[in-house]
Amino acid sequence: MPARVRSLPLRSRLALLIAATVAVAVAAAAVACWFVVRGALYDSLDQSLRENQVQPRTVVDLIDKYGCQASAPDIPDNPGAPVVRLTIQVVNPQGKACVIQGEQLDVTTEDTAVAEGRARSVTHNAERADGTEYRVVTYPLTGWNGAVTVARPLTEVESTLQDLTLLLVLVAGIGAIGAGAAGLWVARTGLRPVDELAGAVEHVARTEDLTVRIPVEGEDDIARLSRSFNAMTAALASSRDLQAQLIADAGHELRTPLTSLRTNIELLARSEDTGRAIPPEDRRALLASVKAQMAELAALIGDLQELARPDTGPGARVQVVALHEVTRHALARARLRGPELTVTSELAPWYVRAEPAALERAIVNVLDNAVKFSPPHGTVEVHLSRGTLTVRDHGPGISPDELPHVFDRFWRSPSARSLPGSGLGLSIVARTIHQSGGTVTLRPADDGTAGTLATIQLPGAPTPPPEAPDPPDNPAP
Repeated sequence: MPARVRSLPLRSRLALLIAATVAVAVAAAAVACWFVVRGALYDSLDQSLRENQVQPRTVVDLIDKYGCQASAPDIPDNPGAPVVRLTIQVVNPQGKACVIQGEQLDVTTEDTAVAEGRARSVTHNAERADGTEYRVVTYPLTGWNGAVTVARPLTEVESTLQDLTLLLVLVAGIGAIGAGAAGLWVARTGLRPVDELAGAVEHVARTEDLTVRIPVEGEDDIARLSRSFNAMTAALASSRDLQAQLIADAGHELRTPLTSLRTNIELLARSEDTGRAIPPEDRRALLASVKAQMAELAALIGDLQELARPDTGPGARVQVVALHEVTRHALARARLRGPELTVTSELAPWYVRAEPAALERAIVNVLDNAVKFSPPHGTVEVHLSRGTLTVRDHGPGISPDELPHVFDRFWRSPSARSLPGSGLGLSIVARTIHQSGGTVTLRPADDGTAGTLATIQLPGAPTPPPEAPDPPDNPAP
C-alpha cells in the first residue's frame, strides 16, 4: 500500500477500498460483456454469410456474362429482402481473384487453401485496398476449380461495438462513483462505534474519568470491543478505588504506632533537655515501647510492600515447590513464636507450582494466626493430604458475621485489636494462594468445640514432575 494511502484516515481508506473493489468488478463485467456481444455479432454475421451463399452456377453465369469486373447487379442475400451490397470474388488455386461484385479484397492463404481443395470453408477478416475491413466466408466452387469469397463490411458491427463501449464506460463510471459514495456511507456507519470508542478514550485520557461507558449493541466485533473497553475502565476504576482505600487504610494504621513512637521519643528528649532523669524502670519501659513500635512499623511496611508487589502470574520465579517441606519450615518458625503450645503435624508429600518465598510466608501467616489466638498451653493441629493443608487451633474462633471480612485488608476483629498485627496477614495469604491457583478458607471448627479451621487447597501431585532436559550448548538454527 502506498505511503500516501496509508496516511489517509481509516474511513477514507475503507471507502477507497470499497470503491476500487466495485470499480474493478464493474470493469471486469463490462469487458466480459463487450467480448460476449462482439462474439455474438460476429457469429450472427458469419451465419448470415453462410446461409446466403451464391450458387456456383450463378457465379459461372455472371463471369461469362460480365467478366472479372465489379459491374454485376447487386445480389440480395435473402430473396425479398432489401439489397445488401456484397463483395463477391472468385479465387483460383494460384491465389488470383476475379471480382464479380464490389471491390477486390486481399486473398489470404486460407482462401487459397479452399481453392486448392485443402480446406472446406473458412471465415476470417480481410481488408480492401482503402483499408475498409470486411468479414469473409470462402467456400469451394463446386464443379469448377476454385473458391468463392463472399464478404460484408464490418461497419455495422464496429458501430454497434463502439456504441456498446461508450455505454459500458458510462455505466462503469457511474458504478464507480456510486460505489465510492456507498463506501463512504458504509465506512461512516460502520466506524461510528469506533469513533465513539476513540472519543471515550480521549475523554478518559484528558479527564481521568473512569466512569465512562460505551453503549453496547449487537454481538459483532465492535460490540465486543465496546464490552472490552467497558470492562477495562471498570477494572481500572476498581483498581484506583482499591489503591485509594489502601493508602487511606495504611495511613490510618501508620498513625497509631507513629503517634505512640513520637510521644515516647518526646518524653525521652524532654528528659534530656530539662535534666530531669526518668526512673530507670520507666526509661526501660519507654525504650521497650519504642522498640516494639519500630518492629510494628517495620512489619507493617513489609506487609504493604508485599501487597504492593505486582502479581507474578506464571512468571519466571514460579517453580515446582515441595509443599510439605515449606510447611515443615513454617512449623519450625511457628514453634519458636509459641514455645508453650503443642504443635502437631502430619504431612504427606505434595508438589505444587508456586513462588517458594511467598508460599512460605503465606503458610507462616496462617500458623501465626493460629498461635496468636490459641489459649496458653493449647494445641495447634496441622495436616497435609493430597494438596489440602488444614490448620486447626482451639482459640475463641470467629463469629459468622466476621467470616466474610477476614481476608479484607486492614480488617481486624474487635477481639484482636489489642493483639499485635496489622490486619494484612490474611490478605497476603489469599493473594498468594490465588496466584498459585488454589483456594483458602476460614471457618469454625467442625467438631462443635471452640477454635478455627483454616484450609488451603493447591493443585499439584504427590511426586515431582520430571525435570526438563537442559538445552544444548549450540542449538541448531
